Amino acid sequence: MQNVRALFIIVSAIAVLAVAALLTASLTVAFAGILAVLSIGRAVSARLKPVPVRAKANKQPMRIWNDGRGTIIDL
Repeated sequence: MQNVRALFIIVSAIAVLAVAALLTASLTVAFAGILAVLSIGRAVSARLKPVPVRAKANKQPMRIWNDGRGTIIDL
């Protein structure tokens, strides 16, 4: 009777460890799949963004004159 109980405990422990290992492996695969989908989506969305157009400022020369009451600087 003692050997049967010990055998049952050993088999139960092995089964629990196997289930824990399977759960860990499946969670790892799921996490890797989610990361892969997110990284692919990020790469595709970065490619679809329009290229920004660089606008040059209309640089007019700065006008400076004196009207008799003080110097005027027109930016």
